Order: sequence, then structure tokens, then C-alpha cells
Amino acid sequence: MSDSRDTAGVIAPPPLIGAAAVVLGLVLDRLLPAYLLSVLLSREERLVIGGLIMAAGFALALPAILAFRRVETHVEPWKPSSALVTDGVYRRLRNPMYVGATLLLAGFAVLFASDWTLVMTIAFAGVVHLGVVKREERYLEAKFGDAYRAYKARVPRYGWPPV
Repeated sequence: MSDSRDTAGVIAPPPLIGAAAVVLGLVLDRLLPAYLLSVLLSREERLVIGGLIMAAGFALALPAILAFRRVETHVEPWKPSSALVTDGVYRRLRNPMYVGATLLLAGFAVLFASDWTLVMTIAFAGVVHLGVVKREERYLEAKFGDAYRAYKARVPRYGWPPV
């Protein structure tokens, strides 16, 4: 049996955080409709823009998940990591799954003209950053030491250079 302390201690599974963002967004759309996306974009524009944003999210998340599977480490951040993944999409950004998930949420919001889900996407990104990513970083640094610190120094967290 593995040591239960050998985890990042994330506040919740990221898919659950994403699902909560969608549900809350849709409930708020129902209670306090804003109609911004449906006024600003035609149905066809929303289909194209939302679809492209979601495709970009899949294009980041899927190769990232496959990279974890190739080295036989857990994708789930609430389980122990057995390897540091630094190749493929991880050469360009340290958190492609979370960037991909954020794009998926934003694309969903545009596609379905869910103004509040778009707002909740921002909340999702903040909760994932503070409650998942920062905790994963502490965990990975403690577990992999200098190898993770070197990786962190050369690869930006979300794909853009740190300020």
C-alpha cells in the first residue's frame, strides 16, 4: 500500500472543479441571464469560435495525458507521482492539462452562450492555480528536487514567460 502522504494534497479533483464551474455557470445563467454572448455573436459564430477554443483545449490536454500514460505515472494529482514528465507538450508549458481544461470550459461557454460559465472559467482558473497547481509544485519540488527546480526554471507554468 502506498504512503497516503505521497500526494500533492490538492483541494479537489480538477474535473470536479470544472464540473462545479459549469453547473454554477448554468444555474446563474438561468437565475440572472446576461445574454451577452448571444447578442454579440451569432449562433454560427459561437459554433465556430467555441469549437475552435475547445479543439485547442483538447489539443493540449490529450497529448499531456498520453505523456503521463507513456511513463506510467498517475494523471490524477491526488495520487502519487512516480516520474517527472518533461517531454512533448511539457517542453513548452508545465500545466498543459489545466490550460486545456480552461480552454475547454471557455469554449463550452461560448458554444452554448453561457455568459456565467465564461465568468466561472476565470474562477476555475484561480481555484486550480491556488488549490491544485501551487500544491503540485510544492509536492514535485519536494519529491524530485533539483530535477524539478531545473525544469521549473526553463519551462513556463502556463506557456507564457513569467513576468
